[in-house]
Formats: sequence, C-alpha cells, structure tokens
Amino acid sequence: MSSAISPTGSSSSSGASGTSPLITSTGIGSGLDISAIVSSLTSAYGAAQTNELSAEQTSLNTQVSAFGTFSSALDTLQATLSTLEDPTQLAGYAATVADKTIASATTTSDAVAGQYSLEVQNLANSATLTSQPVASSSTAIGTGTLTIAVGTSSTSINIDDTDNTLAGIAAAINSAPNNPGVTASIITTTAGARLVLAGTATGAANSITVTQSGGDGGLSALVYDPTDGVTNLTQTQAATDANFSINGYPATSANNVVSDAITGVTLDLLGASAVNTPTTLSISADNSAASTSIGTFVTAVNGVISAIQNLTGYDASTQTAGPLNGNATLESFQNQLENILDTVNPSNAGGATSLADLGITADANTGALDSNATTLSNALSSSLTSVGNLLGGTNGIATQLNNLINSYTSPGGLLATINQQLQSSLSNVSQQQTALNAELATYSATLTAQYNAMDTAIAQLKETQNYLTAEFNPNQSSTSSSSSSNNSLSSGTLGT
Repeated sequence: MSSAISPTGSSSSSGASGTSPLITSTGIGSGLDISAIVSSLTSAYGAAQTNELSAEQTSLNTQVSAFGTFSSALDTLQATLSTLEDPTQLAGYAATVADKTIASATTTSDAVAGQYSLEVQNLANSATLTSQPVASSSTAIGTGTLTIAVGTSSTSINIDDTDNTLAGIAAAINSAPNNPGVTASIITTTAGARLVLAGTATGAANSITVTQSGGDGGLSALVYDPTDGVTNLTQTQAATDANFSINGYPATSANNVVSDAITGVTLDLLGASAVNTPTTLSISADNSAASTSIGTFVTAVNGVISAIQNLTGYDASTQTAGPLNGNATLESFQNQLENILDTVNPSNAGGATSLADLGITADANTGALDSNATTLSNALSSSLTSVGNLLGGTNGIATQLNNLINSYTSPGGLLATINQQLQSSLSNVSQQQTALNAELATYSATLTAQYNAMDTAIAQLKETQNYLTAEFNPNQSSTSSSSSSNNSLSSGTLGT
C-alpha cells in the first residue's frame, strides 16, 4: 500500500487520481534542484554546436562589416573622379572684374582665356507704379474689377465692399491666384497712404498696366494705361533692359545676370559705369581648382590602400590578422589599382605622361601616394591640358579607375555578389540555430520529465517508509513524524 504527500502535508491514496501527478513541485521528494540540473545538462549537451554556430555567425558578420568598410573607401574614391575624368572640367578658368562695383563674373567649363573691356550704361529694372495719397490705408477707394497686366500676362481681380479699402485692395492683389508678377504694398508719409505696385521681373517687356471696369467707378484712381492716355498712377520706375558693351560693342539683357554674352562666362551686372570708363574683365586659367581636385584624389586613393592593408594585413607584434587576411578579392583590386596608377601615356609627349610627372609617387614601404606640391604646380602651369588628358578621357587614369570601381560596386557587381553569399550563409546559420534551440527544448523537456518521475518515486518510497515505521514501531514513528513535520513547516516546504 502506497501514498503520496499532498501540497498541504496530508497523505492521500495513490489511487485517488489515475492521471494527476503525485508531486506538484520538483525536488520535493529528492531534495534536488531539478531545474538547475536540467539547465546545466541541456547547456552541456548543446555547448559544442552552440559555440560553433556562434563563432561562424561572428565570423560572417565581421566579413560583412569588413567588405562594407572596403566599399565605403571605394565610394569615397569614386566621388573624386568625375572632375578628373573630364579634362575640360579640370582645366578650370577664373573670371576677374577690375571694378567690382560694376560687375562680378563666374565661369563654366566652356570658358577660354581672354581679356575684355566691359562698360555698363544702365541695369535692368522692374516697373514700379504709385497711387496718389489718401487719408489712410483704411480709406475706401471703390468697387469693381481691376485688371492687372505684366507683359503678356494678366489677371482680373474682383473688388467688393469687403475689400474696397487701400489695404483691402493690396491684399486682394497679393493673394490673386493668377497674379502675373506684381506685389502690392502701402507706404504712409506725411501726405497720406499710397498703394505701390512693383513688378517682380526686370526687362522692358515687363511693364505694368492697370485697368478697371464695373462697380462704382472709384477704382479709376488706380488705372495706368499709357496706350489709352490714362495714367492715374505714377510710374516711379520704368521696366528697362540692361544696356552694356563688351569691347565697345553694345548689348542688352532683360536680366542683370547675363550668361549669353561671352562663351562660358556669366556676368552679374551690379551698377552703371562712369561715363566712358570701361572696366577690365579677365578670364585666366585657374590652377588652384585643379590642384585641389588632384589633392582630394590622392587622399582618397590612400584611403583605399589603407583600408585594404588594415583588412588583409597581419600585425606580427600582436599576432593579429585582419578580418579579410589573404582575401583574393581585395588583393586582386589592389593589384589592378597599382597597375592603373602606374599608367604611362607616351602620346602626351612634351606634357605629363605619368603621375610621377605631377609629383605623385608611391611610397616604397607602404604603397601610399606621396604628392609634391611644387612639381604639381609646375605641371599645371606648364600644360594644364596635358594633365587633364593624362587623368581624363577614354584611357585616362581616372576613367580606368572609375570603370574598375564600377565592376566591384555596381548592382550585380562583385561586392554585391559577395554580400549576397554572406547574407545567405548568415540565414543558414540562423536556421541551424533555430533547429538547435528546438532540439534543446525537447531534450530539456525529456530530462525534466525523467527527473520528475524519479522525484515522484523517491517521495513514494519515503511515504512507504513512514507507513512501515508506524506499523512496526509506533513510538519511533510518532517521534519521527513530529520531527519531520516541524522541519517541513519551518522550511516552508509544505502548505499551512
């Protein structure tokens, strides 16, 4: 006859329930920490495979990051190549105006060296019309329809009793959905308030006219229509074209920014010249821009070389290898990079035929490029065109480098393929880890069931022992039972 200990400390027959577990808390029968034991055994069971998967995942993530570093260095280098690829962009020109109060100038890649005489007779202006003064901005002017035209564009604005004041009319003009290019404002002086209409576009073709119709006729005070001889508004500034001359030849422009007078040069007219006093506009080669572009290129090349060395190298002093040590992809790129940098262009005879002619040489120990500023400056001054041809054009160094980088970084290129393979491997590791976790969960559940069964068996044996003791030695049983009960209550194992 056997019995089990219930959570409240009372005995119950093993036949009380055919399906209920005999023990509700693990370790009650044996006193063992079953949860800790199962956890340790499960960890030990999966340790080797877990460590292997973790190491593989770490290695793959390190490679992804390393190739990302390499790709970033290539992007930085590629960004410096666009200027060098086009010889006309490298061969820049600077524009200088002697009298900076008259004009300023900038150049494009189409500019050529030269010197010009520039004289400005007048600037281009927009039209301005002003009304006669009234008492204040809240003074009622009239109702009807105002039609405002600038050049060939016009709009009609309805004015009623809600906006028939000077301020209301100004607001209606400014908010008109098809405003042809006029802003309205109010100036108030000792004489009173005046409406000012200002055109937003310069040029003689952008004069302003104002007509009115309907209403109470009060809007006639704002009419300006010289063709009909009605000028109730005063034109305080006429719409005019800019008038200027280059080398004594007259020219006009509707704008003060002129980009079609001299090839590759944009003039910004700032003021009128003194009568018969032209200023000098000089267009000259700008070597500083080329020097800066080449210097940025050299820095970017060194960035790529440094990245490759750090990723593939080995530090003997620390016995540490780079994350891509011995990687064939990076070693191949470095070899191709060095071959391109060693390019010699004999067709540039008399000019720059190699990077060494620009003062750019490779350090014998590190492979990094060194640049001699004096040699570069002399090469640029001697023949900026030959420098541009060495670096740019179909077979230029910059063009070759750009093609090389594209083969690595373009969509579907070598780096994209490598990254896809690494991501696939990472996904496979993740799937293996998921399968291992499921296996370990099953293993843990099996161990837990086995230990719980053992624990139940031990509890039953103890209960049988107590029963037999009570049958054959009642006095000892009573003492033992009392001691056991007190110990259980003090430890909190049994319920109260």
